[in-house]
Amino acid sequence: MPYDIQPLWQQTLTFTADYKLLTSAVIVVLFLVAQRLTLKVIRYRSRRKGEDRRHTLNLLEQISNGCLFVLLIMVWSSEIQSLAISIAAFMVAIVIAMREFIQCFLGFIYYLGAKPFRVGDWVQMNQAVGEVVEMDWAKTALLEVDPDTYSYTGKHVYVPNSQLVTQSVRNLNFLRRYNLHAFSITCEPQVNPYSLLPAFIARAKAHCEFYRDVAERYKGLIERHLDVEFIHIDPTIGVSTNEMAHLVITVELFCPTAEAHDLQQKISADWMNLWHRALAELKEGREPELIEA
Repeated sequence: MPYDIQPLWQQTLTFTADYKLLTSAVIVVLFLVAQRLTLKVIRYRSRRKGEDRRHTLNLLEQISNGCLFVLLIMVWSSEIQSLAISIAAFMVAIVIAMREFIQCFLGFIYYLGAKPFRVGDWVQMNQAVGEVVEMDWAKTALLEVDPDTYSYTGKHVYVPNSQLVTQSVRNLNFLRRYNLHAFSITCEPQVNPYSLLPAFIARAKAHCEFYRDVAERYKGLIERHLDVEFIHIDPTIGVSTNEMAHLVITVELFCPTAEAHDLQQKISADWMNLWHRALAELKEGREPELIEA
């Protein structure tokens, strides 16, 4: 004879209705224990496989927290309904007072739908640049990155999710390995810079040879993803003047993020060597000649 679970279900509902506080405590404890165990198992497996599952863990945690919140609302639905009726006259004031929180929640809903980034990506939100380390319904936590050196500062920046719908968000994830690095060198207009460019360009290219093959593959990956060609592997060098009539040598190169600072120092040193050699020739009374590579 099959066992009828209907009486047991009715007893459970009766117990839940009579002891809502105890039921809520039991649900919270069991839910959190199950959540922690599940996340621990996923972290353990991801470490063994060497995979980055931070996005999955964060998303799973937020979804489970939402489910817990819904369960608690179901348990206390009658009380919440009575409370909602009693404060109906103050609803407008409550909405105004909680406007920022509502905007943050809507920003989180926008993130779930549009997915402009994920945990582990580099992003720029307003003036904050960093790696997304955590996200919930109210805020996004960033591990700050110095936009000039592309190195971690060790600071955490917490950005309200309301900025996801009110401010532009830039996904800088491709800068984690390679970036379009640009810098300038300013000199007195004492030497014709175009006589130094052939040797300078050759030296700059020589500094970039060691990563050319990898850069070509990474360039192709980025341009296929964005469906536009805008990256040049060889250094791009330009000559201009500033408002003080000084010469400005601008160098742009696509290089590994970790090597950007060292490459800038080496290329700058090459220009200074060529520049001071030309100045020395001028002091000796000789016109600087075109310096070949």
